[in-house]
Amino acid sequence: MDKSPDAFRTISEVAEDLDVPQHVLRFWETRFSHIKPLKRGGGRRYYRPDDVDLLKGIRHLLYGEGYTIRGVQRILKAEGVRFVQAIGRGEESVSPSGSDPGEPVGSDDEVLAEPSYGESEAVLAEAGLPEESLRRLQAALEELIECDRVLRSLKTPAETIASE
Repeated sequence: MDKSPDAFRTISEVAEDLDVPQHVLRFWETRFSHIKPLKRGGGRRYYRPDDVDLLKGIRHLLYGEGYTIRGVQRILKAEGVRFVQAIGRGEESVSPSGSDPGEPVGSDDEVLAEPSYGESEAVLAEAGLPEESLRRLQAALEELIECDRVLRSLKTPAETIASE
């Protein structure tokens, strides 16, 4: 039996719907203050329909459009939650004010050395792997890129100079 569109969803249901691991959703909660699922006894998370739309929009911006977390944070700040929710529902296209849709949003000091997702998908598609394997490889690549970004942000200025 399917749930009503207005029903709250558990983290496992949302993770399955978005095709991301549950720990990614918990991580996004730490990076996007707008994600606030209802928490019940035992810390169990329940996502409202608007939360799910926001998560879908964030996922699309990160994985579909290649934006960085900082870039999505800026879109949320500039355009608002409703804009990103509309992206999640497929009602808006990604063309936030003042940015080129093909360019990830980032600051001048942010290193945007991430590979183009379209290029990596094309290379993987040529390898003849099943679609599920391609999705898993893409998700692993995205997690590695995020881990690299987090690790780089933890370096002290002295470590940065020493490594150069």
